[in-house]
Amino acid sequence: MQSRELILRNPSGLHARPAALFVEVASRFGARITVENLDRGSRTVDAKSILLLLTAGVQRGHRIRIAADGPDEVEALRALEELIEGGLGEPAEG
Repeated sequence: MQSRELILRNPSGLHARPAALFVEVASRFGARITVENLDRGSRTVDAKSILLLLTAGVQRGHRIRIAADGPDEVEALRALEELIEGGLGEPAEG
């Protein structure tokens, strides 16, 4: 299992459309992928479920931990990290 801690910089965090994009990318991989909102102390949620991902309440500036466990965990984390650093389809802010 591998994990990464990242800060969301896009304006709307993991809400609606950005969350749907995140789930779409996570679902491409066979690894079990989870997300934890470190700023809210929310429980760890399945990154392939939009409903659970939305319950994490991740907003701009929040720190999250993405963990992946499985045969393609490295590729999954790399893809999700690039997605977040690219602003989840929105302009990333400072």
